[in-house]
Amino acid sequence: MLIYADGGALARAFVDSPESDAWRELVRTAGDRLVTSPLGLTELRRVADPLGPRAREAARELAGRTTVLRFSDQAVKSAAMASSAAPPFTAMHIGIAASDPDVDTVATYDLLLARMAVIYGLAVLSPGRPDRWWEG
Repeated sequence: MLIYADGGALARAFVDSPESDAWRELVRTAGDRLVTSPLGLTELRRVADPLGPRAREAARELAGRTTVLRFSDQAVKSAAMASSAAPPFTAMHIGIAASDPDVDTVATYDLLLARMAVIYGLAVLSPGRPDRWWEG
């Protein structure tokens, strides 16, 4: 099964945070199971841009080895339904993840996205954070 990662989670590969080491280990071990979307890549690049050339290169490298799921009609339809309870980007992430039958997990550190993933029946993975942190 696949792990859908939003841009904030992906950026932990090169931004130091309390979860960075645990996230880097996930990236190392997940291999081709880690996927994102064009939106996730945009968020990743947005984090990297102001951090300079090293961060931009790390983002390019990570983007180059991460499978990108496209915005399917079903994803947009799911996102439209989610948009009643979430901002547009969160709704798009959940729409893409929930509409792909191979995705069973969402990797995120975003509170609302984590909660939405659970509602949609997806597991939440946030390496370096306590289990079920989004419930607190």
